[in-house]
Amino acid sequence: MTNITRESRREFLKVSAAAGGGLALELTFPMLAAGQAAAEAPELTAWVVIRPDDTVIIRYARSEMGQGSFTAVPMLLAEELECDWSKVRVEYAPVTEHLRRNRVWGSMASVGSQSVRTSEGPLRQAGAAARQMLVAAAAQQWGVPASECTASRSVVTHAGSGRKLRYGELAAAAARLEVPKGVKLKDPKDWKLLGTSVRRFDIPDKVVGRAIYGVDVKVPGMVYAAIAQCPVFGGKVKSVDSGAAKSMRGVMQVVPLDDAVVVVADNWWRANQAVKALKIAWDEGENAKVSSASISELLRRGCDDPGAAVARHDGDVNAALAGAAQVIQADYTTAFLNHATMEPQNCTVWIDKGRVQVWAPSQNKEATLATAAQAAGVPQANVDVHSVEVGGGFGRRGGFQDYVRSAIVTAKAVGKPVKLLWSREEDMQHDNYRPVYMVRQWAGLDAAGNLTSWLAKSSGQSILVRIRPESIKDGVDPHGVMSYATNNPYTVPNFHVAFAMRNTHVPVGFWRCVAEGIMPFFREGFIDELAHAAKNDPLEFRRAIMKGEDARHDLAVLEAVAKAAGWGKPLPAGVHRGIAVAEAYGSFTAAVIEISVKGEELRIHRAVVAVDPGHVASRDGALAQIESNVTYGLTAAMYGDITIKNGRVEQSNFHDYEMMRIRHMPRVEALLVPSGGFWGGMGEPALAPLAPALCNAIFAATGRRVRTLPLKNHGFRLI
Repeated sequence: MTNITRESRREFLKVSAAAGGGLALELTFPMLAAGQAAAEAPELTAWVVIRPDDTVIIRYARSEMGQGSFTAVPMLLAEELECDWSKVRVEYAPVTEHLRRNRVWGSMASVGSQSVRTSEGPLRQAGAAARQMLVAAAAQQWGVPASECTASRSVVTHAGSGRKLRYGELAAAAARLEVPKGVKLKDPKDWKLLGTSVRRFDIPDKVVGRAIYGVDVKVPGMVYAAIAQCPVFGGKVKSVDSGAAKSMRGVMQVVPLDDAVVVVADNWWRANQAVKALKIAWDEGENAKVSSASISELLRRGCDDPGAAVARHDGDVNAALAGAAQVIQADYTTAFLNHATMEPQNCTVWIDKGRVQVWAPSQNKEATLATAAQAAGVPQANVDVHSVEVGGGFGRRGGFQDYVRSAIVTAKAVGKPVKLLWSREEDMQHDNYRPVYMVRQWAGLDAAGNLTSWLAKSSGQSILVRIRPESIKDGVDPHGVMSYATNNPYTVPNFHVAFAMRNTHVPVGFWRCVAEGIMPFFREGFIDELAHAAKNDPLEFRRAIMKGEDARHDLAVLEAVAKAAGWGKPLPAGVHRGIAVAEAYGSFTAAVIEISVKGEELRIHRAVVAVDPGHVASRDGALAQIESNVTYGLTAAMYGDITIKNGRVEQSNFHDYEMMRIRHMPRVEALLVPSGGFWGGMGEPALAPLAPALCNAIFAATGRRVRTLPLKNHGFRLI
């Protein structure tokens, strides 16, 4: 645990302030407290500080939640800096300082597989600028042209004389120079660090239990809070009988909120037991009548809507379908999904004399700060958000900061430092879920089995309408037509895509791979149906309709995964394959999954997954992300299903929202096939082709076409 209770309150505040807003006590090497480096040595740019002993401190503005970008992002800067990687250390950029300096570190959000791909420009430029400043400082000291000097492994060398100066000896002088702009970056062929595998900074502390997560934070005088939220989304507290709860040992206070009740006690177990003793009358409203069946009917009506918004229209689909030799029609659906983060939602808050200290596992610390300031009623400059490790995010801890808001309101009511921790049941039943979708599709094949027409009607819930309504154009949510109207490598002469927004009372949010985790299941499953209807091999059928420059990356990654998997070669008796391809977050992905099925017993033997992200920062980190996607994606395909009854979520914990077990994991073969020229994401894209590849393999094995997920609802169980 983070133990700072030995310090007096005054000493804690003094140390926190000196650290520039970071949690300065007992943060273990190499994860330095924010602002610590600046106190020890001047900065060359906002991103880099070099100590006299040659230690290079690189500031990291995002969040580390297991994805490895705490290591990958600094590699971008270090490559251009030409520093000795063994002397690199990383610190979190302080959020309050970030705002004070006009958002000098850019985005602080680890969302949308953006940490590397949107950092590469600023970080590489920062490294190149710092390198040029160090070279200039050495040249000035020697009285020679900078063009005669080179930098390598944290040393500047003068070519003519052989004189050398270490970065630590030059840093102070270099920091007095103006930061150059537009420095030429290295050609990728000259990279020495990027694209290699290095040891991650975060893993040693995690292995030995020194890493500090939100649930580990303790501050002097802290009390604990547990919460009960209205089980029906949108409902309110009508009345609370807290008599029994208040009489329980350790209970200090009951705090009613608009849609929840919080109990504060001297430890969390007592607080949570007291929550269960509350007698709460809820105003559930009309939403108490909603069920999974009524939501499914809502989606079906969306697909039937003749006035659905048009997202794409090529040729004459109706005429082409009418003249087709074969017409194939199918409905595909997906369920609500919970994020199921290992660390439940939590937030520790200390409000004192108008200043707010916040410790929260967050994917977007700027959003955390803004939420805290608004809820506390103070200027944003009065809020310090302390960086901690994040025990799984997957989109849950990004823009929606409900757990932070509740903690702030509770701390205001209590007048003491408070740690609010959700139970697993609250976490399961009060998420911002992956939205439900249905896509109804028709396709026409000619007598030779060629695809001549395709009509797709998408019906589903919008995330963007909640947070970025300006993204909705002419009634079309781009998420609802992704992989069809956009990111679609297939050439079809007659193609129509429509979208019907059908929002429910269930709150939805970004879930790992978001739309790209939904729509490729619909598209690639249907493409597989068309291939079989055309009596063609699924790989060859795809190849035939991947035409033109726009499809070259998709085709290349498809062929790479097929070659690696041995597509077309004989398989062991009883083993069958499925294949799928998808574009996601600027990267191109494909998967082949091999399975065997006996009755309803399903064994996944092998998952071969290829990703072309353009460029790779940390090779080991990128491979680990592919493997992580396989675990998360196959778990969702097999088990993921949040159902609604009487307006509320039926699932409550991992006994009825299952996770994939280690014994069920297939052999994973992760392939990186970077083609260069662009930077795509790595955190989420590999999930996109998994569900369709798995379901296509099931069809190859059984002749059963799976058009709805999860697979457990079709009777399948993993062995």
